Amino acid sequence: MHKLESVVQTQHRNNKNDTPIIEALQVNEAQFVALRRRFHQQPEIGFEEHKTSEEVARLLGEWGYQVHRGLAGTRRGRYLKRGRRQKTPGLRADMDALPMQEMSGKAWASRVDGRFHGCGHDGHTTTLLYAAEYLARTRQFNGTLQLIFQPAEELLYGGRVMLEDGLFDQFPCDAIFGLHNMPGQPLGRVGLRDGAMMASSDTLHIEVKGVGGHGAVPEHTVDATLVACHITLALQSIVSRNITPFEPAVVTVGSIQAGHAPNIINDKVLMKLTVRTLNEQVRETVLQRIHDIAIAQAESF
Repeated sequence: MHKLESVVQTQHRNNKNDTPIIEALQVNEAQFVALRRRFHQQPEIGFEEHKTSEEVARLLGEWGYQVHRGLAGTRRGRYLKRGRRQKTPGLRADMDALPMQEMSGKAWASRVDGRFHGCGHDGHTTTLLYAAEYLARTRQFNGTLQLIFQPAEELLYGGRVMLEDGLFDQFPCDAIFGLHNMPGQPLGRVGLRDGAMMASSDTLHIEVKGVGGHGAVPEHTVDATLVACHITLALQSIVSRNITPFEPAVVTVGSIQAGHAPNIINDKVLMKLTVRTLNEQVRETVLQRIHDIAIAQAESF
């Protein structure tokens, strides 16, 4: 895997290395910790981020931002202008949660059954609000600041819907900055690298069609479950044998949906998988190999 090209280590809490910016942010630290926990307790999945979006809009309005509503459903655009410069940077965060159950036992754990901020978008939203409050309070910029709160990142097309709805036609940006939390890293550590920082993410479905029958007479069937298992194993050869070890790639089979009865050989299986890479050529190679392997394995039966 690619290592981070550089790491910026900052000091947190009260010590002699704290900068004026850190000191100014710490004034409201407790407020934003509480805000993040409120978001965490009320998670909303893609395109259902109504309460989250309303809270974001309310706070930004209080801080003097012009709030625009209506793009991509729950998406909100906000901007703040100061000075005469024409530069327009954008700051972006996602808002949606995952459709899964939280089992953390934390006092601020999700209060919504089957909904969980397991990817930390509650933290992303709060981080951007934290920056927005600081910039509105201190006016430490010159130009027009665009804030982009994106819905449905986990659905993989929330950003595309925003673009189709005219995000950059209405709110052009010279550059956009975003971040992603990284659990396990030391507090205050920021990772940077040249090129792509976040991997592409492709979702694929493979439907295996066989010939079903009774488990007592397997010779009269083509076992779709067995075929799917062979495909799953063969797919793991792509990264180790078709991709250079100097380029990262991951192939994950996350779901295999087959039958229910213990004595019936299935005639159909649905496989769901994802591919993640940081290189377009590697991405194309992996996708082509998945196609070729699935067909070849199926034909071998």
